[in-house]
Amino acid sequence: MKKTLLASAIAVATFSGAAAAQTTATASELAAKMDSMPTVYGNIQYVLKHTNVDGGGSELEHADNGSTLGIKHDHEIAPGITGFFKLELEGINADDKSNSSGIDKLDEAYIGIKGDSFGQIWIGSDDSTYERAVDEVAQFHEVGSDIGFNYDTGEGDLIQYASPSFGGLTVGAAVQVNGDAEGEKSYPFQLAAMYEMDALELAFAVDSNDGADGVNNENSYGLRGSYNLDNLRLTASYETRKDVADVIGLMGVYTMGANQFALSYQMLDDDASGDQNDTIILQALHNVSDHMYVYFEGYLSGADAANQYTVEGTSGDEQSIASVGAVYYF
Repeated sequence: MKKTLLASAIAVATFSGAAAAQTTATASELAAKMDSMPTVYGNIQYVLKHTNVDGGGSELEHADNGSTLGIKHDHEIAPGITGFFKLELEGINADDKSNSSGIDKLDEAYIGIKGDSFGQIWIGSDDSTYERAVDEVAQFHEVGSDIGFNYDTGEGDLIQYASPSFGGLTVGAAVQVNGDAEGEKSYPFQLAAMYEMDALELAFAVDSNDGADGVNNENSYGLRGSYNLDNLRLTASYETRKDVADVIGLMGVYTMGANQFALSYQMLDDDASGDQNDTIILQALHNVSDHMYVYFEGYLSGADAANQYTVEGTSGDEQSIASVGAVYYF
């Protein structure tokens, strides 16, 4: 009797141990599969914007402010070397389904490899090297001003490289491959150097502007300096391009808990006409949660040219924009 009970206990223990081991293996396999799955992300952005042109007209618009849906993934190719890709789509027109044909526009798409020893190389459509280095003020705002982008090389057909940090110094390079399909063969390039030391950031970049659709092939040169003081970030930038324009940008961003306040100034001096126009922008943003924020942005713009700003077929030299928006992202 005792031998039978002992044998039964051993059998039960053996079966339970095997079942537990199998469960553990299955859980590990499932966790590994989950880790290998791509990340899906996206957002819906709405804005209500009122635009007024002094001496002209005004308009009220409710719009999709750039809703996107994306997928990204990376994996280890070899020890210390990672392969990655990203695909981000837009054109959803989430504010009005009657004017939407679904996702019909590409925002970003690229593949690449990266490693601690050599940096990263990637190919496709992405923010350009010049843009990432010096164009912070123009790229910061939700609605966006009419000043910025004093360069021609776009975000497609790019081969880009970013180095690892050498004592705070990183360098970047990009070349855009425009073949016969783009109308004329050309290979515009961008170069950038960025240096970070404690709270200070300095950046310099150049764009050759040699693309077939460019205004001219004069180089664009850009400088940016940023400084972080606890919750306050200060940024100044200067861009110049011969026979096109000079652009300056100044911005301060203050973070207080879930709130962000930003004040910026941009000025463009047009070489061809000799006219200037500038814009002051105020932003107040509140993070409702980890996945949602709301904001207000006000723009006040003025120009030498009497027809700089146009609304509903009428023009003027002063423009004001008041906008409120909400963004949900995951």
